[in-house]
Amino acid sequence: MNMKTAIYPGSFDPITNGHIDIIKRSRRLFDEICISVIHNPSKQSLFTMEERINIIQSVFVADSGVTVEGFEGLLVDFAKKKNTFNIIRGLRAVSDFDYEFQMALTNRKLEFRMNTVFFMTDEKYSYLSSSLVKELAVYGADINEFVPEEVACILNKKLDTAGGINK
Repeated sequence: MNMKTAIYPGSFDPITNGHIDIIKRSRRLFDEICISVIHNPSKQSLFTMEERINIIQSVFVADSGVTVEGFEGLLVDFAKKKNTFNIIRGLRAVSDFDYEFQMALTNRKLEFRMNTVFFMTDEKYSYLSSSLVKELAVYGADINEFVPEEVACILNKKLDTAGGINK
């Protein structure tokens, strides 16, 4: 059997219900999804890469077709290492498309086997981002509608520990 695999790269700081929706829908097309947590030195992450990996693993513990791995550097290099050239990207708005289209073409130029599959977000998540979730949590808002319960608990605990406003 020829397994269909894909990589879903992102910072996932933290993973949101929008990300989860994309992953669940992409599982209908792919036998295995490798959620690839990017270390982006130009971004200040709230969670370490290890924490983000552990959070995502806890969300998908029941789905053996979802793996989680961290990486640094170029996505094409990671794809070559994994021998997986299907990339999943979510689109929330037209503005996302401009950036994602540019990245998809660049990745394909660097590695001709790269294919990017775009998933339009469910409309109920079209405004949702990890940054928005963190900002809401900092000010003590109920974020349970935006992230799984375990993610909300971990995020709130992290903000309490970090001295965030969070109440």
